[in-house]
Amino acid sequence: MATTPQYKYKYWTVQFPREHVAHVEINRPDKLNAFIQQMWLEMRQLFDQLSVDPRVRAIVLTGAGDRAFTAGLDVKAASTEIFGDKGGADTARKAIILRRYVLAFQDCLTAIERCEKTVICAMHGFAYGFAIDISSATDIRICTQDVQFAVKEVDIGMAADIGVLSRLPKIVGSYGWVKEVAISARIFGADEALRVGFVNAIHSSKAAAVQAALDLAGLIAQKSPVAVLGTKELLNYSRDHSINDGLRYTAVWNSGAIQTDDVPAALTSSMEKRVPTFEKL
Repeated sequence: MATTPQYKYKYWTVQFPREHVAHVEINRPDKLNAFIQQMWLEMRQLFDQLSVDPRVRAIVLTGAGDRAFTAGLDVKAASTEIFGDKGGADTARKAIILRRYVLAFQDCLTAIERCEKTVICAMHGFAYGFAIDISSATDIRICTQDVQFAVKEVDIGMAADIGVLSRLPKIVGSYGWVKEVAISARIFGADEALRVGFVNAIHSSKAAAVQAALDLAGLIAQKSPVAVLGTKELLNYSRDHSINDGLRYTAVWNSGAIQTDDVPAALTSSMEKRVPTFEKL
């Protein structure tokens, strides 16, 4: 796998196993990839960088090691980072500082969703708490048969506040199921995740899941980057707006986007029965 010096992060690795495909891995396996503040700050920087990298058209996201995609937040570190003495004794000042912290944390996660490139998440082992936030911000999710999922925040005395309660109901389309797993913090497995539509596919091992994710990313990378970017943008916009608003936005978007050279290139390649090539974006 090729590596690039431009991507140098303490808790993330980036490799390029195929043309136009980036393989991003959470890299704190000795702590089950549990997140500390530096990790989610790096996450925003990394996905903002990938979003505008013209070499990248699709991204595969995994967790290092055999035991966990990520066990969520590092609770010991979070107790200091989040609940340390911020703002002194004044309740309002404490609340304002904490709100700033939460909003910054949310924005770091949203960097995955706003990334212009398609992000495919392959999960294995423990996928607790923040793992569900992360994967809910990706575009496509697959997992291993032995994965263990849980929305764990109520077990540490708080409601999840980084994104899962906003995104997960729209992914699975069932507020009843989301309320059950979020309020109870119970563990659920791959079969249930597939049944409710949280994941698209189940694979026998981490290696198999990563391979499937890379295969899909490779397929996506062969498509017009203008078309793929536009499709992600329009789907995300339409998810949060009415049908009429979505149609209007699509009309405005495509009035410019369909003027790309990628359209005649794709049509010609289709008629000639060959794989098209597209300029970097």
